[in-house]
Amino acid sequence: MRKRTEPVALEHERRAASGSPSAGPAAAALDADCRLKQNLCLAGPGPAEPRCAADAGMKRALGRRKGLCFRLRKILFFVLGLYVAIPFLIKLCPGIQAKLIFLNFVRVPYFIDLKRPQDRGLNHTCNYYLQPEEDVTIGVWHTVPAVWWKNAQGKDQMWYEDALSSSHPIILYLHGNAGTRGGDHRVELYKVLSSLGYHVVTFDYRGWGDSVGTPSERGMTYDALHVFDWIKVRSGDNPVYIWGHSLGTGVATNLVRRLCERETPPDALILESPFTNIREEAKSHPFSVIYRYFPGFDWFFLDPITSSGIQFANDENVKHISCSLLILHSEDDPVVPFQLGRKLYNIAAPSRSFRDFKVQFIPFHSDLGYRHKYIYKSPELPRILREFLGKSEPGRQH
Repeated sequence: MRKRTEPVALEHERRAASGSPSAGPAAAALDADCRLKQNLCLAGPGPAEPRCAADAGMKRALGRRKGLCFRLRKILFFVLGLYVAIPFLIKLCPGIQAKLIFLNFVRVPYFIDLKRPQDRGLNHTCNYYLQPEEDVTIGVWHTVPAVWWKNAQGKDQMWYEDALSSSHPIILYLHGNAGTRGGDHRVELYKVLSSLGYHVVTFDYRGWGDSVGTPSERGMTYDALHVFDWIKVRSGDNPVYIWGHSLGTGVATNLVRRLCERETPPDALILESPFTNIREEAKSHPFSVIYRYFPGFDWFFLDPITSSGIQFANDENVKHISCSLLILHSEDDPVVPFQLGRKLYNIAAPSRSFRDFKVQFIPFHSDLGYRHKYIYKSPELPRILREFLGKSEPGRQH
Protein backbone atom coordinates (compact mmCIF):
# COMPACT_ATOMS: atom_id res chain seq x y z
CA MET A 1 0.00 0.00 0.00
CA ARG A 2 1.34 3.43 -0.98
CA LYS A 3 1.02 6.23 1.47
CA ARG A 4 -1.90 8.59 0.66
CA THR A 5 0.28 11.54 1.30
CA GLU A 6 2.12 11.07 -2.00
CA PRO A 7 1.11 13.59 -4.67
CA VAL A 8 -1.63 12.41 -6.95
CA ALA A 9 0.32 13.35 -10.06
CA LEU A 10 3.28 11.23 -8.95
CA GLU A 11 1.04 8.28 -8.31
CA HIS A 12 -0.50 8.64 -11.75
CA GLU A 13 2.91 8.66 -13.41
CA ARG A 14 3.95 5.54 -11.57
CA ARG A 15 0.85 3.73 -12.65
CA ALA A 16 1.29 4.81 -16.23
CA ALA A 17 4.89 3.65 -16.20
CA SER A 18 4.01 0.23 -14.75
CA GLY A 19 1.27 -0.31 -17.37
CA SER A 20 -1.32 -0.87 -14.70
CA PRO A 21 -4.77 -1.77 -16.02
CA SER A 22 -6.28 0.82 -13.78
CA ALA A 23 -4.83 3.54 -16.03
CA GLY A 24 -8.12 4.25 -17.72
CA PRO A 25 -10.41 7.22 -18.12
CA ALA A 26 -9.92 8.26 -14.51
CA ALA A 27 -6.17 8.49 -15.02
CA ALA A 28 -6.62 10.61 -18.12
CA ALA A 29 -8.84 13.00 -16.21
CA LEU A 30 -6.31 13.22 -13.43
CA ASP A 31 -3.55 13.94 -15.95
CA ALA A 32 -5.58 16.76 -17.52
CA ASP A 33 -6.22 18.26 -14.09
CA CYS A 34 -2.51 18.29 -13.31
CA ARG A 35 -1.69 20.01 -16.62
CA LEU A 36 -4.38 22.63 -15.94
CA LYS A 37 -2.85 23.43 -12.56
CA GLN A 38 0.60 23.73 -14.10
CA ASN A 39 -0.72 26.10 -16.75
CA LEU A 40 -2.36 28.28 -14.10
CA CYS A 41 0.91 28.47 -12.20
CA LEU A 42 2.80 29.46 -15.36
CA ALA A 43 0.19 32.06 -16.27
CA GLY A 44 1.15 34.12 -13.17
CA PRO A 45 -0.99 35.77 -10.47
CA GLY A 46 -4.62 36.34 -10.99
CA PRO A 47 -6.48 39.65 -10.90
CA ALA A 48 -6.88 39.50 -7.12
CA GLU A 49 -3.13 39.49 -6.47
CA PRO A 50 -2.41 42.94 -8.04
CA ARG A 51 -5.16 44.40 -5.86
CA CYS A 52 -3.45 42.94 -2.80
CA ALA A 53 -0.10 44.46 -3.88
CA ALA A 54 -1.73 47.87 -4.44
CA ASP A 55 -3.36 47.71 -1.02
CA ALA A 56 -0.03 46.90 0.57
CA GLY A 57 1.60 49.90 -1.24
CA MET A 58 -1.13 52.23 -0.01
CA LYS A 59 -0.67 51.00 3.52
CA ARG A 60 3.07 51.66 3.31
CA ALA A 61 2.47 55.21 1.95
CA LEU A 62 -0.04 55.91 4.70
CA GLY A 63 2.44 54.63 7.25
CA ARG A 64 5.16 56.92 5.92
CA ARG A 65 2.77 59.88 5.92
CA LYS A 66 1.74 59.17 9.50
CA GLY A 67 5.41 58.92 10.49
CA LEU A 68 6.17 62.28 8.85
CA CYS A 69 3.22 63.95 10.56
CA PHE A 70 4.36 62.52 13.89
CA ARG A 71 7.87 63.88 13.40
CA LEU A 72 6.52 67.31 12.39
CA ARG A 73 4.35 67.37 15.50
CA LYS A 74 7.37 66.53 17.62
CA ILE A 75 9.37 69.37 16.03
CA LEU A 76 6.46 71.78 16.46
CA PHE A 77 6.05 70.91 20.13
CA PHE A 78 9.81 71.22 20.65
CA VAL A 79 9.93 74.68 19.04
CA LEU A 80 6.85 75.78 20.99
CA GLY A 81 8.36 74.51 24.23
CA LEU A 82 11.64 76.27 23.47
CA TYR A 83 9.78 79.50 22.65
CA VAL A 84 8.03 79.40 26.02
CA ALA A 85 11.12 78.26 27.94
CA ILE A 86 13.50 81.00 26.71
CA PRO A 87 11.77 83.87 28.58
CA PHE A 88 11.90 81.91 31.84
CA LEU A 89 15.54 80.99 31.23
CA ILE A 90 16.47 84.66 30.66
CA LYS A 91 14.52 85.71 33.73
CA LEU A 92 16.30 83.15 35.88
CA CYS A 93 19.74 83.91 34.35
CA PRO A 94 20.01 87.68 33.72
CA GLY A 95 23.62 87.22 32.62
CA ILE A 96 22.30 85.83 29.33
CA GLN A 97 20.75 89.20 28.50
CA ALA A 98 24.01 90.96 29.30
CA LYS A 99 25.88 88.71 26.87
CA LEU A 100 23.28 89.34 24.18
CA ILE A 101 23.63 93.10 24.64
CA PHE A 102 27.43 93.17 24.62
CA LEU A 103 28.01 90.32 22.12
CA ASN A 104 31.68 90.65 22.99
CA PHE A 105 32.15 86.94 22.26
CA VAL A 106 31.39 87.61 18.58
CA ARG A 107 34.75 88.42 17.04
CA VAL A 108 34.31 89.53 13.43
CA PRO A 109 36.29 89.39 11.24
CA TYR A 110 37.93 86.23 12.50
CA PHE A 111 41.62 85.35 12.39
CA ILE A 112 43.01 88.88 12.37
CA ASP A 113 45.99 89.90 14.45
CA LEU A 114 44.99 93.05 16.33
CA LYS A 115 48.66 93.70 17.05
CA ARG A 116 49.11 94.35 13.33
CA PRO A 117 46.70 97.10 12.18
CA GLN A 118 48.70 97.31 8.94
CA ASP A 119 47.07 94.00 7.96
CA ARG A 120 43.81 95.93 7.82
CA GLY A 121 45.25 98.56 5.51
CA LEU A 122 46.18 100.96 8.33
CA ASN A 123 49.88 101.50 7.63
CA HIS A 124 49.95 104.71 9.69
CA THR A 125 48.54 103.13 12.86
CA CYS A 126 50.21 101.99 16.07
CA ASN A 127 48.90 99.36 18.48
CA TYR A 128 49.17 100.11 22.24
CA TYR A 129 48.10 98.40 25.43
CA LEU A 130 46.88 100.44 28.40
CA GLN A 131 45.90 99.34 31.90
CA PRO A 132 42.88 101.22 33.31
CA GLU A 133 42.67 99.04 36.41
CA GLU A 134 44.51 96.14 37.98
CA ASP A 135 43.87 92.92 36.01
CA VAL A 136 42.37 94.94 33.14
CA THR A 137 44.29 95.56 29.90
CA ILE A 138 42.83 97.19 26.80
CA GLY A 139 44.15 97.20 23.24
CA VAL A 140 44.34 100.62 21.56
CA TRP A 141 44.87 101.75 17.95
CA HIS A 142 46.15 105.22 17.15
CA THR A 143 45.87 106.31 13.50
CA VAL A 144 47.63 109.54 12.60
CA PRO A 145 46.34 111.95 9.91
CA ALA A 146 46.82 110.57 6.39
CA VAL A 147 49.18 113.41 5.48
CA TRP A 148 51.69 111.83 7.86
CA TRP A 149 51.47 108.43 6.24
CA LYS A 150 55.06 108.42 4.97
CA ASN A 151 56.52 109.88 8.16
CA ALA A 152 54.77 107.20 10.24
CA GLN A 153 56.48 104.27 8.53
CA GLY A 154 58.60 102.30 10.99
CA LYS A 155 57.96 104.67 13.89
CA ASP A 156 57.58 103.41 17.46
CA GLN A 157 54.93 104.09 20.09
CA MET A 158 56.78 107.10 21.49
CA TRP A 159 56.65 108.85 18.12
CA TYR A 160 52.89 108.27 17.87
CA GLU A 161 52.30 109.56 21.39
CA ASP A 162 54.31 112.71 20.67
CA ALA A 163 52.29 113.20 17.47
CA LEU A 164 49.15 113.82 19.53
CA SER A 165 50.53 117.23 20.48
CA SER A 166 50.58 118.33 16.83
CA SER A 167 48.10 120.83 15.45
CA HIS A 168 45.67 118.17 14.25
CA PRO A 169 42.45 117.52 16.20
CA ILE A 170 41.79 114.14 17.79
CA ILE A 171 38.74 111.88 17.68
CA LEU A 172 38.24 109.24 20.37
CA TYR A 173 36.07 106.59 18.71
CA LEU A 174 33.88 104.31 20.88
CA HIS A 175 32.60 101.33 18.90
CA GLY A 176 29.38 99.40 19.37
CA ASN A 177 28.75 95.81 20.44
CA ALA A 178 30.16 92.72 18.75
CA GLY A 179 33.37 92.61 16.76
CA THR A 180 36.59 94.42 17.60
CA ARG A 181 38.39 97.66 16.83
CA GLY A 182 39.42 95.93 13.59
CA GLY A 183 35.87 95.55 12.23
CA ASP A 184 35.47 96.34 8.54
CA HIS A 185 33.13 99.34 8.79
CA ARG A 186 35.13 100.72 11.71
CA VAL A 187 38.40 100.55 9.79
CA GLU A 188 36.78 102.32 6.86
CA LEU A 189 35.63 105.14 9.14
CA TYR A 190 39.16 105.51 10.57
CA LYS A 191 40.45 105.92 7.03
CA VAL A 192 37.87 108.60 6.22
CA LEU A 193 38.56 110.56 9.40
CA SER A 194 42.32 110.21 8.93
CA SER A 195 42.02 111.53 5.39
CA LEU A 196 40.22 114.59 6.80
CA GLY A 197 43.20 115.37 9.01
CA TYR A 198 42.14 113.84 12.34
CA HIS A 199 44.06 111.62 14.71
CA VAL A 200 41.81 108.63 15.45
CA VAL A 201 42.24 106.81 18.76
CA THR A 202 40.07 103.75 19.31
CA PHE A 203 40.18 100.74 21.61
CA ASP A 204 38.43 97.52 22.58
CA TYR A 205 36.60 97.62 25.90
CA ARG A 206 37.54 95.04 28.52
CA GLY A 207 36.35 91.64 27.33
CA TRP A 208 36.39 92.60 23.62
CA GLY A 209 39.05 91.58 21.13
CA ASP A 210 42.42 91.14 22.84
CA SER A 211 41.45 93.28 25.84
CA VAL A 212 41.40 91.54 29.19
CA GLY A 213 38.57 91.86 31.72
CA THR A 214 34.87 91.27 32.24
CA PRO A 215 32.40 93.48 30.34
CA SER A 216 30.07 95.80 32.24
CA GLU A 217 28.63 99.26 31.65
CA ARG A 218 30.69 100.68 34.48
CA GLY A 219 33.86 99.02 33.22
CA MET A 220 33.34 100.17 29.63
CA THR A 221 32.80 103.74 30.80
CA TYR A 222 35.90 103.65 32.99
CA ASP A 223 37.97 102.29 30.08
CA ALA A 224 36.81 105.22 27.94
CA LEU A 225 37.61 107.69 30.70
CA HIS A 226 41.10 106.24 31.09
CA VAL A 227 41.83 106.56 27.36
CA PHE A 228 40.42 110.11 27.26
CA ASP A 229 42.68 111.16 30.14
CA TRP A 230 45.63 109.42 28.49
CA ILE A 231 44.97 111.48 25.32
CA LYS A 232 44.57 114.76 27.20
CA VAL A 233 47.91 114.36 28.92
CA ARG A 234 49.59 114.17 25.48
CA SER A 235 47.41 116.39 23.27
CA GLY A 236 48.14 119.79 24.76
CA ASP A 237 45.60 122.33 23.52
CA ASN A 238 44.46 120.26 20.54
CA PRO A 239 40.69 119.73 20.30
CA VAL A 240 39.48 116.31 21.41
CA TYR A 241 36.14 115.06 20.10
CA ILE A 242 34.29 111.94 21.21
CA TRP A 243 32.49 109.81 18.62
CA GLY A 244 30.21 106.97 19.73
CA HIS A 245 28.43 104.49 17.48
CA SER A 246 25.43 102.32 18.40
CA LEU A 247 26.09 100.83 21.86
CA GLY A 248 29.13 103.08 21.95
CA THR A 249 26.78 106.08 22.12
CA GLY A 250 25.77 104.85 25.57
CA VAL A 251 29.41 104.70 26.62
CA ALA A 252 29.99 108.13 25.05
CA THR A 253 27.19 109.92 26.92
CA ASN A 254 28.20 108.22 30.17
CA LEU A 255 31.74 109.44 29.61
CA VAL A 256 30.86 112.99 28.58
CA ARG A 257 28.40 113.43 31.42
CA ARG A 258 31.14 112.46 33.84
CA LEU A 259 33.63 114.79 32.13
CA CYS A 260 31.16 117.68 32.30
CA GLU A 261 30.50 117.02 35.97
CA ARG A 262 34.20 117.30 36.70
CA GLU A 263 34.37 120.37 34.40
CA THR A 264 36.68 118.86 31.76
CA PRO A 265 34.26 118.41 28.84
CA PRO A 266 35.41 117.38 25.36
CA ASP A 267 35.25 119.88 22.53
CA ALA A 268 32.27 118.10 20.95
CA LEU A 269 30.25 114.89 21.09
CA ILE A 270 29.19 112.98 17.96
CA LEU A 271 26.59 110.23 18.24
CA GLU A 272 26.10 107.90 15.28
CA SER A 273 22.95 105.75 15.31
CA PRO A 274 22.10 106.50 18.95
CA PHE A 275 19.19 105.22 21.05
CA THR A 276 17.42 106.77 24.02
CA ASN A 277 18.09 104.05 26.60
CA ILE A 278 18.85 100.35 26.54
CA ARG A 279 15.31 99.28 27.46
CA GLU A 280 13.78 101.10 24.51
CA GLU A 281 16.51 99.86 22.20
CA ALA A 282 16.05 96.24 23.35
CA LYS A 283 12.32 96.50 22.78
CA SER A 284 12.87 97.91 19.29
CA HIS A 285 15.68 95.55 18.28
CA PRO A 286 14.83 93.11 15.45
CA PHE A 287 15.77 90.16 17.69
CA SER A 288 12.85 91.03 19.96
CA VAL A 289 10.21 90.85 17.21
CA ILE A 290 9.11 87.29 18.00
CA TYR A 291 8.62 88.15 21.68
CA ARG A 292 7.48 91.77 21.48
CA TYR A 293 3.86 90.85 22.16
CA PHE A 294 4.65 87.99 24.52
CA PRO A 295 2.72 88.40 27.82
CA GLY A 296 5.03 89.98 30.39
CA PHE A 297 7.68 91.01 27.82
CA ASP A 298 9.07 93.78 30.04
CA TRP A 299 9.23 91.53 33.09
CA PHE A 300 10.86 88.64 31.24
CA PHE A 301 13.27 90.51 28.98
CA LEU A 302 13.77 94.14 30.04
CA ASP A 303 13.84 93.88 33.83
CA PRO A 304 16.77 91.38 33.73
CA ILE A 305 18.77 94.01 31.80
CA THR A 306 18.19 96.59 34.49
CA SER A 307 18.92 94.08 37.24
CA SER A 308 22.28 93.39 35.55
CA GLY A 309 23.20 97.05 36.04
CA ILE A 310 22.88 97.95 32.34
CA GLN A 311 21.09 101.20 31.54
CA PHE A 312 23.01 103.26 28.96
CA ALA A 313 20.57 106.09 29.61
CA ASN A 314 21.38 108.50 26.80
CA ASP A 315 18.11 110.34 27.34
CA GLU A 316 19.10 111.17 30.92
CA ASN A 317 22.76 111.82 30.20
CA VAL A 318 22.16 114.48 27.55
CA LYS A 319 20.41 116.60 30.16
CA HIS A 320 23.74 116.92 31.98
CA ILE A 321 26.07 117.44 29.01
CA SER A 322 27.56 120.85 28.24
CA CYS A 323 29.31 120.64 24.88
CA SER A 324 28.32 120.72 21.22
CA LEU A 325 26.31 117.68 20.10
CA LEU A 326 25.98 116.21 16.60
CA ILE A 327 23.63 113.28 15.94
CA LEU A 328 23.91 111.23 12.73
CA HIS A 329 21.24 108.65 11.89
CA SER A 330 20.11 106.80 8.78
CA GLU A 331 16.38 106.46 8.19
CA ASP A 332 16.75 102.81 7.14
CA ASP A 333 18.67 101.72 10.25
CA PRO A 334 17.37 98.20 11.02
CA VAL A 335 19.18 97.84 14.37
CA VAL A 336 18.57 101.15 16.16
CA PRO A 337 15.33 102.62 14.78
CA PHE A 338 15.61 106.11 13.32
CA GLN A 339 12.84 107.39 15.59
CA LEU A 340 14.99 106.69 18.67
CA GLY A 341 17.72 108.98 17.35
CA ARG A 342 15.16 111.65 16.56
CA LYS A 343 13.61 111.26 20.00
CA LEU A 344 17.01 111.69 21.65
CA TYR A 345 17.57 114.90 19.68
CA ASN A 346 14.15 116.20 20.76
CA ILE A 347 15.16 115.59 24.38
CA ALA A 348 18.58 117.21 24.02
CA ALA A 349 17.74 120.27 21.91
CA PRO A 350 15.62 122.13 24.52
CA SER A 351 17.80 121.06 27.46
CA ARG A 352 19.24 123.92 29.48
CA SER A 353 22.64 122.26 29.50
CA PHE A 354 22.94 122.94 25.75
CA ARG A 355 21.77 126.53 25.79
CA ASP A 356 25.27 127.80 24.93
CA PHE A 357 26.20 124.97 22.54
CA LYS A 358 25.23 123.64 19.15
CA VAL A 359 22.84 120.71 18.89
CA GLN A 360 22.40 119.34 15.37
CA PHE A 361 20.57 116.34 13.94
CA ILE A 362 21.57 115.05 10.48
CA PRO A 363 19.27 112.42 8.94
CA PHE A 364 20.34 110.31 5.98
CA HIS A 365 17.57 109.32 3.58
CA SER A 366 16.72 105.63 3.35
CA ASP A 367 17.37 105.66 -0.42
CA LEU A 368 21.07 106.08 0.34
CA GLY A 369 21.18 102.64 1.96
CA TYR A 370 23.54 103.55 4.82
CA ARG A 371 21.53 101.48 7.29
CA HIS A 372 23.20 100.97 10.68
CA LYS A 373 26.92 101.28 10.01
CA TYR A 374 27.66 102.74 6.60
CA ILE A 375 27.27 106.48 7.16
CA TYR A 376 31.03 106.73 6.59
CA LYS A 377 30.25 106.21 2.88
CA SER A 378 28.38 109.51 2.66
CA PRO A 379 30.17 112.02 0.42
CA GLU A 380 28.53 114.71 2.59
CA LEU A 381 30.23 113.56 5.78
CA PRO A 382 33.41 115.67 5.32
CA ARG A 383 31.32 118.79 4.80
CA ILE A 384 29.09 117.98 7.79
CA LEU A 385 32.08 117.54 10.09
CA ARG A 386 33.87 120.57 8.73
CA GLU A 387 30.85 122.83 9.24
CA PHE A 388 29.99 121.44 12.67
CA LEU A 389 33.44 121.04 14.19
CA GLY A 390 34.94 124.00 12.40
CA LYS A 391 32.63 126.51 14.07
CA SER A 392 33.53 127.49 17.59
CA GLU A 393 30.83 130.04 18.16
CA PRO A 394 27.96 128.95 20.42
CA GLY A 395 24.38 128.72 19.25
CA ARG A 396 21.88 126.00 18.48
CA GLN A 397 21.28 124.64 14.99
CA HIS A 398 18.18 122.61 14.16
